[in-house]
Amino acid sequence: MRSDVTHFQCRIEGGIAHLALDRAERKNPLTFESYAELRDWFRDLQYDDTVRVVVFGPNGGNFSSGGDVHEIIGPLTEMGVKDLLAFTRMTGDLVKAMISCGKPIIAAVEGVCAGAGAIIAMAADLRVATPDAKVAFLFNRVGLAGCDMGACAILPRIIGQGRAAELLYLGRSMSAEEGAAWGFFNRVVPQEALMATAQDIAVRIATGPGFANMMTKTMLAQEWSMGLEQAIEAEAQAQAICMQGRDFKRAYDAFVAKQKPVFEGD
Repeated sequence: MRSDVTHFQCRIEGGIAHLALDRAERKNPLTFESYAELRDWFRDLQYDDTVRVVVFGPNGGNFSSGGDVHEIIGPLTEMGVKDLLAFTRMTGDLVKAMISCGKPIIAAVEGVCAGAGAIIAMAADLRVATPDAKVAFLFNRVGLAGCDMGACAILPRIIGQGRAAELLYLGRSMSAEEGAAWGFFNRVVPQEALMATAQDIAVRIATGPGFANMMTKTMLAQEWSMGLEQAIEAEAQAQAICMQGRDFKRAYDAFVAKQKPVFEGD
């Protein structure tokens, strides 16, 4: 995977990609260019197994303030419906690319996490936060519907319909304490432990069975639209495929030898 990106930060080491948005002095807003580059990067990720897990972290004490007021929101007010639809489809494509990239994504949230920044955290597989994290789906407060980038589909599945409705209708911030109690955050840790905690989870995933983790992520997404009988059959097929992988045999051989398995992702 490319780490020489232009509109966000990217560092790849040990099978872990560390991403963060730029411009900490403005709380890391998204621009047309960063949306598009992130979308393309995650699209490419599904074809590259050198990265096994992604950590999307903060920069300068904040995760992201969402779409840049001057560089995105201002120009949008001057666009016609054709260009507006092209933009909203592009932002939705970023979420779809994150969900379909085949690699687990960990969001490490600190400080402001608003608008599209909240969506990026929502679209991750796991979320850890600091006590000062404030997550706000602000679309209602700028005169827009809360149904942005999949929020009305994904957020209720994480925190429940009523809680999601409250956040999307009011546009208010969800505190770290609420986020943990509601299941949005997997863990809330002190600020100095945030990245170490995310890194620890990432290492554990990166050293796990990569192909099997990809299948888990795929099924978590696909089973949203399945009935129970269809889901159980789909999981039976997915598991049978994984049983043909060499990591399954490696785990068995290691167990017999009373050793820890070393997975290679195939």
